Amino acid sequence: MKSITAAVMDLNRLEQLADSDSPIHFLDARAKVLVTCVFVVSVVSFNRYELARLLPFFIFPAVMIALAGLPPLYLARKIALISPFVLMVGLFNPVFDRAQLYQIGQMGISGGWISLVSLFIRSLLTVGAAFILVGTTGFTAVCQALERLGIPQIFAVQLLFLHRYIFVLADETGRASRARELRSCGRKGLGVGSFGSLVGHLLLRTWQRAERIHAAMLARGFVGRFHAHRQSRFGASELCFLLGWSLLFIALRTFDFSGALGALVAGIVP
Repeated sequence: MKSITAAVMDLNRLEQLADSDSPIHFLDARAKVLVTCVFVVSVVSFNRYELARLLPFFIFPAVMIALAGLPPLYLARKIALISPFVLMVGLFNPVFDRAQLYQIGQMGISGGWISLVSLFIRSLLTVGAAFILVGTTGFTAVCQALERLGIPQIFAVQLLFLHRYIFVLADETGRASRARELRSCGRKGLGVGSFGSLVGHLLLRTWQRAERIHAAMLARGFVGRFHAHRQSRFGASELCFLLGWSLLFIALRTFDFSGALGALVAGIVP
C-alpha cells in the first residue's frame, strides 16, 4: 500500500518539472501536444514485426530530454513501472505466433518474440513521450491545449479532475493505511479480511473529501474553466517546432533509413 501511494504521489514531480525555464518549456502547449500526437501515431502505425525502423524514433525523446533538462533516470523509473503491464499484454505472443522469421546460427527466432519486443519498444516510446509532454508542459496546460484544439470542454475538465483526484485518492489511502497499522496492536487485524472495511472507509472518505473540494472550488468562482500557470501563444517558434518534428516523423515512417544505413555499412565493411 505504501509503495503504491508513494509511486502515485511521486508523479507530482512531473508538475514541478513543468515549472522549469527552458526553450521547450516556453513553447505553446498546443505545439507540443500536436507533435506528441504525430509521434505516437507514427510509432504505433508500424507493423508488429518492425524493430529496426523504430530505433530512429528515439531521437525525439533524447533531444527533448536534453533541451528541456529533464532527469532521464526519473523518467526511466516511471516508464519501468508500466513496463510489466506491457509485457503481460504480449506475454503469449511467442506461444501463439511460432512462425520462424529469422535464423541466428542454430537458433530460430519466431514472429511472436519479434512482436513482443516491438510492442515493448513502442510502449517505451509512446509512454516516454507522454511523460515528456507532461514534464515540459504541465497537466493543466495540456488539458487547456486540448480544449483550445477543439476537444469538448467537459472532456478536458473531466480529464483534469481525474488527474487531480488520483492524488486525493492516494493521500486518503495513505492516511487510512497508517491508521490501520497504528490500531493493529501486535499486528492483529492486518490480514486480508480487513481490506473490505478499509476499501469501504476509503470510498466514504474520498467522497467527503471530493465534496469539500467541490465546495471550495465553487466558493472561489469556478465556472468550468481552468488556467495554466504559464500562458503562451502560437507563434513562429511553435510553427517551426511543429513542422520540423512532424516532417521528421513522416520521413522516418515513410522511408527505411535503418535499412539503408545497414546496407551502406554492409557495403563498406566486407
